[in-house]
Amino acid sequence: MSAPAGTTTRPAVGPGSPDSAEAGPAPGGEQGGSARGVAAGGTTRSCAAAPGRSPGARSIRGALPAPRLRALDGLRLIAALMVASYHFGGRDGEIGEAWGTSPDVQFPTASQFFAYGCLGVQVFFVISGFVICMSGWGRPLRSFFASRVSRLFPAYWAAIILVTAVFALPWVAYEAVSPSDALVNLTMLQQPLGVDRVLGVCWTLWAELRFYALFALFVVLPGANRQRIVLFCAVWTLAAVVAEAAGDPLLDIVLMPEYAPFFTGGIGLYLVHRDRRDTTAWGIVATSWLIGQHYAVSRLWHPADPEFFSYRPSYGIAAVVTLGFVAVGAIALGRLRWANWRWLTVAGALTYPFYLIHEHLGWVAVHVLHRTLGLPSFATLVGTIAAMLTLAWLLYRFVETPLTPRIKRALATRRA
Repeated sequence: MSAPAGTTTRPAVGPGSPDSAEAGPAPGGEQGGSARGVAAGGTTRSCAAAPGRSPGARSIRGALPAPRLRALDGLRLIAALMVASYHFGGRDGEIGEAWGTSPDVQFPTASQFFAYGCLGVQVFFVISGFVICMSGWGRPLRSFFASRVSRLFPAYWAAIILVTAVFALPWVAYEAVSPSDALVNLTMLQQPLGVDRVLGVCWTLWAELRFYALFALFVVLPGANRQRIVLFCAVWTLAAVVAEAAGDPLLDIVLMPEYAPFFTGGIGLYLVHRDRRDTTAWGIVATSWLIGQHYAVSRLWHPADPEFFSYRPSYGIAAVVTLGFVAVGAIALGRLRWANWRWLTVAGALTYPFYLIHEHLGWVAVHVLHRTLGLPSFATLVGTIAAMLTLAWLLYRFVETPLTPRIKRALATRRA
């Protein structure tokens, strides 16, 4: 969704990504805990409803952990596949070189639908707001920091090394970044430093990092409670609108007017998850959706033009954003409790490494499968996604599984 290392493309539209796995482009990690929050290394559970209250209401003390929100894992995978469909069939650029022709030639009809896949990132951001609020509630700052770092960085470091190594191969047509830039990429701060990116999707992680910092500073540090979270959403929304009107680059970097409504929308939906009768929370969700669809339409819509790869009507863009809010809302209200299959947990765990590696390594896979082996377009698409999911499982199994708990313990332990 962005320019690869050492190459130039049109800027991608849409927002990780990811979640972190707990949130957004880094998909698949903790989903929170009881109403009092989870400690580092705690369970990946939602909170249990208090007796005598609506299913959406949550008790403050003594709640037994409810089952994991597996539907949220499934939604993360859907969002990641949306982004992959966009990268492989919904845009021009390097992927056209991999196919040998423009994706709209490979997929004359489907490419018009794949073009909406970039909105999977906005869905990631809504999920991120929901899960970060859930996992940060009742958690001390040190634990919150340890959880975020241990969740984001192991797979990210592995992806940086893997993509750099593959692009350095002499038969690969895509240029690797310089060694110095590759090292800077390990910090996840390459975007503000203006350094060439190893991973195209990493710009969404920069948005996630800024959200985590704001939430940690104004909610987790003083202690999360409903009043403070409502105030945070209200102030951030108003400040983001002011930043947009002012056109100040610094305010834009800090407050992210384009993405703020998706994060606050997810936070509001978590408050609804705790108490579905919370009118203020519903107001946060409605305001966030109204502003969010505006930004999505204003950034993605353009008049019909044969020179453009695709044409996305404004109502189509707004509809996809709405479906994202509705899907997270259905999970918040417990409407998707029936989607409780164990494989969804595995799917959620694979989403983050898949999101990180799929774009650039997918170019190589498409070239090999389609142009070298001669597979048809849809077979190549399915094979590429399957290959990226398999590689994501390997990263999860041999990188994230051993490293994440070790890093979390090391960062969460107080030093004398």
